[in-house]
This record gives sequence, C-alpha cells and structure tokens, in this order.
Amino acid sequence: MSDVLMDRKENALKKLRKDLRSGLYSYLVLLLLEREGELHGYAIRKRLEELSDGRIVPSEGALYDILKSLKKSGLVQDTWAEVGGRPRKYYSLTKLGRDVLGELKTEIGAIMETLERIEDGEG
Repeated sequence: MSDVLMDRKENALKKLRKDLRSGLYSYLVLLLLEREGELHGYAIRKRLEELSDGRIVPSEGALYDILKSLKKSGLVQDTWAEVGGRPRKYYSLTKLGRDVLGELKTEIGAIMETLERIEDGEG
C-alpha cells in the first residue's frame, strides 16, 4: 500500500474511532455506575481497562470530560469522600441517569441486532 493510502487509512481510522468511542465511553460509564454504584474516576478507568482487556481505556482527560458532561446533563452526581487521607470525588447515577440509561440500552440492543444481521448477511 502506498504512503498516501496508508496516511488516508490512518486518518480515517483515527476519526471513526474517535466518533465511535465518544458516545460509547459515556454509555459504558453509565453502565458501570449502574452495576457497581459509586466509583471515583480512577476506579472507572481501571474497571474499563480490566473489562476490555486493555482495549477500551479513555485517557484521564477524556474520562473527566465525560464525567463533567454527564454531571452537567444531570445523569450523574458527585460527592467527596476522604479515602486514606486523600479526598476523592465519587460519581453515581441519578434517577434521570437511570432513566436515560434504560432508553440507551434499548437503542444499543437495536444497534447490536442490526450489526449481527449485517455481518450474517441477512436481509
């Protein structure tokens, strides 16, 4: 493959991965908080890393931007707690967050079903 095609491929992959992951990370954070209750940012990042075998790990900056956005939307709330002499901000779902997550689960289910149909050559 020529250098020009390699560059175009890399640029396309970079953009599509960024687009795909931006909403997906928010969804995964909401799912984790639903499943595990209150978590601080570092714990969220570590759990995503563990659950994805290191394949889905947002940068710290990206994760805190996501958490800030979710809080601004009213989907998560935060509280401070002292752990080992250090203050930590813990995040948890709000009622609105649970409601929105329920709707998103339905939508993600439809997306996954469609993906399977396309990959299986149905229709």
